[in-house]
Amino acid sequence: MPQSVDTIQSSTPADPTSKVRATTRNGVPTYGGLTGDALLQAITITATCAFLLAGLFSSYLNLILMSPIVWLRSGCGIISAPQFYRIFPDLNPDVSGSSHSSTMQAFYTAIYEVGCLAGATMALLLGNKLGRRRCIAVGATFVIIGTILQITPMPGHKAGTQFVIGRIVTGFGNACLGLNTATVPSWQAECSKAHNRGLHICIEASMIATGTVIAYWIDFGLSFIDSSLSWRLPIGLQIIFAVLVLIGVYYLPESPRYLLSTGQPEEGTYVVAALASLPVDDEETQLQKRLIIEGLENVGELKVKHVLTRGPSQHLRRTLIGASSQLFQQIGGCNAVIYFAPVIYEQYIGLDRTLALILGGVNSTVYALSAFGSYPMIEKLGRRKMFLWGTAGQALAMFLASFSLIPADLQNNKDSGANKGAVVGLFIFLISFGCTWLELPWLLPAEVNPNAIRTNANAISTMTNWSWNFAVVMWTPPMLNAIKGFGTFMFFGVVNLCFFPFIYLFYVETRGRSLEEIDIIFAKAYTTGESYVQTAWDLPALSEHDIERAAVQYGLSTDVEKQRHQFVHPPSVKEEDSLPESNEKNRRR
Repeated sequence: MPQSVDTIQSSTPADPTSKVRATTRNGVPTYGGLTGDALLQAITITATCAFLLAGLFSSYLNLILMSPIVWLRSGCGIISAPQFYRIFPDLNPDVSGSSHSSTMQAFYTAIYEVGCLAGATMALLLGNKLGRRRCIAVGATFVIIGTILQITPMPGHKAGTQFVIGRIVTGFGNACLGLNTATVPSWQAECSKAHNRGLHICIEASMIATGTVIAYWIDFGLSFIDSSLSWRLPIGLQIIFAVLVLIGVYYLPESPRYLLSTGQPEEGTYVVAALASLPVDDEETQLQKRLIIEGLENVGELKVKHVLTRGPSQHLRRTLIGASSQLFQQIGGCNAVIYFAPVIYEQYIGLDRTLALILGGVNSTVYALSAFGSYPMIEKLGRRKMFLWGTAGQALAMFLASFSLIPADLQNNKDSGANKGAVVGLFIFLISFGCTWLELPWLLPAEVNPNAIRTNANAISTMTNWSWNFAVVMWTPPMLNAIKGFGTFMFFGVVNLCFFPFIYLFYVETRGRSLEEIDIIFAKAYTTGESYVQTAWDLPALSEHDIERAAVQYGLSTDVEKQRHQFVHPPSVKEEDSLPESNEKNRRR
């Protein structure tokens, strides 16, 4: 009989010839001295630092670069124009002209997203070769290099070129090798347990909002310093978080699913055992290992083209579901509100400059606080309900803001009190977005994409995010100028309404499911021709042995695995009757 896939290698971490990074304590593997829930908490903290860094970087630099645009005429801003113009005179309309300065301001702002998009493309091509830990480490290194490039420009020494290159390098590291996009959610999801996976990814994704509010108030406070230190210091502080991420991934384990998918069964087994706080030779450890291997072996060598396959695994369908959530997040209007709130308040709602600045800070604070609301909801309401309720809140908020601006935009009545309703609408939008659509598009691809192609599929989702992020940031200012706040908010309200049929028809509920159970949902629906959404609701919770049997029944296991399964875990008479081959035999009788 061929050797079973769950055979344990004889080497141990104490053996100097072993390549396993774990050490053992009381027979249980540990990483950095941690095991079980403590180990998972350390992974979550590291992932949280990565997302906080991403929120700080993207928000802070956009505030710096947008402030000359927003506050040029008023002479004040989050980072006042003179402090920035001294180093980058091509952004100053008094030096380079209004047309050229506007073009360069947009270029400086948007080039970060271009770097992120390029990085996500590299993650698609190299992610599976490098692995989760190495991707994150390389990404953090790129962020450090890019940050240094951005805080060291000197006037007269091609400062603008250096700054732009730094933006690209940092964006490349931030998206590519995964700090907040392609890799960290995958690493977190593949190490978490079914009952708390959603909470952990919500915690890390909510740090984008926390980074936004920290960046805003740091910018505001340092704007009173009349030197380049006011923008160099906050950018440089982000190196601290990148170093923390590097330290975290150095001590913490690789994803067990990645290890087992790339011919590293010994290390993969130790990680499975460490996360479960069980000995390596425990029956539960071996069963979890076997489930992961069986879900991967029928794919063969991992290639980018596997995201296009269908069949029982439904790779293409699941990739498109994950990418669509990132698309909807961006075109729903979040960045139009987050990036342009101060200018909207002053120029299109008619508030005075000081109040607009204050409301911009309050906006960011409410946005960050609302993100914490996702923590209790994610495992109680589930993903679908949060998507639907969040979409409803966003649409209603946009319509409220639009209708409130009818007197100002259509009747030229700037003194109408109705415009205050637009302020309320934008706040409602940020609350709705912060506790639903901020986190869910990072969670859904990490859950719904299959183990075999998770890195590649998440990279495609990331590319979708950054490309549409760039597009929305670029089209919002001309849209505001052309159709005012009334038309802009009406447009985003209608766009949000278009999300409902896609969510209702295609987004399956994954709450409380293991990643292998989610594979079964798609395989069963494909095999039986049932609705994928309905199958997710109807399928009862599956044990590890149930998953093994279902993988055989619905075509996710190879013939060798089927023979091994039938030898080690022979099904009951009732189970045999449920298998497709048994039903065929009965029909012949």
